[in-house]
Amino acid sequence: HEIEYVLNGQSNAIDSVLVVKGSDSLRTAMAKTVGLPLGIAAKLILNGTITEKGVAIPVTPAIYNAVLPELAQQGIVFAETHQLM
Repeated sequence: HEIEYVLNGQSNAIDSVLVVKGSDSLRTAMAKTVGLPLGIAAKLILNGTITEKGVAIPVTPAIYNAVLPELAQQGIVFAETHQLM
């Protein structure tokens, strides 16, 4: 992602990059980036960490704040660079 914004009159930019490589034909990058978040969320629902009801999308802080740390433990993180423009 490339995000440009102005803060206190100063132009800034953030580049955010996610690189995930598969381990083998079963643990592909797609399996890791789709399956792991879903599995982690299911576990967190079952143990009561996520308490959202109904259909909820993962842009809800209660969901992503719970899932992202476990994804990081699996090596799935965005690398961000900040720059002044």
